[in-house]
Amino acid sequence: MIAITGATGQLGRQVINALLKTVPAGQIVATVRSLDKGRDLAALGVQVREADYTKPATLDTALEGVDKLLLVSSNEIGQRTAQHRAVIDAAKRAHVKLIAYTSILHADTSALVLAKEHKETEALIIASGIPFVLLRNSWYTENHTGTIAAALAQGVVLGSAGQGRFATATRADYAQAAAVVLTTEAHAGKTYELAGDTAYTLADLAKEFAKQSGKTVVYQDLPEADYTAALVKVGLPEGFAAILANSDAGAAKGGLFDDQHQLSRLIGRPTTPLATVVAAALKA
Repeated sequence: MIAITGATGQLGRQVINALLKTVPAGQIVATVRSLDKGRDLAALGVQVREADYTKPATLDTALEGVDKLLLVSSNEIGQRTAQHRAVIDAAKRAHVKLIAYTSILHADTSALVLAKEHKETEALIIASGIPFVLLRNSWYTENHTGTIAAALAQGVVLGSAGQGRFATATRADYAQAAAVVLTTEAHAGKTYELAGDTAYTLADLAKEFAKQSGKTVVYQDLPEADYTAALVKVGLPEGFAAILANSDAGAAKGGLFDDQHQLSRLIGRPTTPLATVVAAALKA
């Protein structure tokens, strides 16, 4: 029995889709806060169970009979460590045999603000005594291509990454890696630094936007504080804007770059090229 937390999220759903290619639906448990949001998964035969981080009893019920657990990191920045601790404690009570956790690239050494809670969670998992796999994911390519409409409208990609290179991959790439770890052996105790095969700068991103759209798009590098202010101006909450700007600044120092190709080796194919994701974003 394999359980996925945050199963109705963008990554969780893709992990389940990947698992369904080789695992009977009845052996997959989708843990969700709202059962209504999991109706489409239930229709596929997946077991959908309520799991609320603030209600330990729901976690115990959700993990009953589970052998392997994919703990997809919470999206509630600032509350992640406590939420993850609740799941890890429940996994221990349920005698889960393996926890895989979606962490961040080079979590143990990363200077990104986002890395703090991932590092804390990794320590909790290791201390639990449950066999584990750490899936340290780099940036999602979709984080960048999701801004394509604004970039084309304004003719500019804004950022604070300088010449820093992003070794990104798609959610589907990372999801397939998680599915491999959950369905094959010899992964316990391993830490995977997962990143795209080909890295690019934000200037490269702007060039790809321009090339495929036929419009003029350039990259404008800003100081971290100015980029934060620009993100707030377009409507992002100040705290989240600061985290995005900090991530760019970290990327400028190599924080989101890795060239070990562990992801492509794990999934048995090259990671999805940036050009492919840009083309899909333009069609959408």
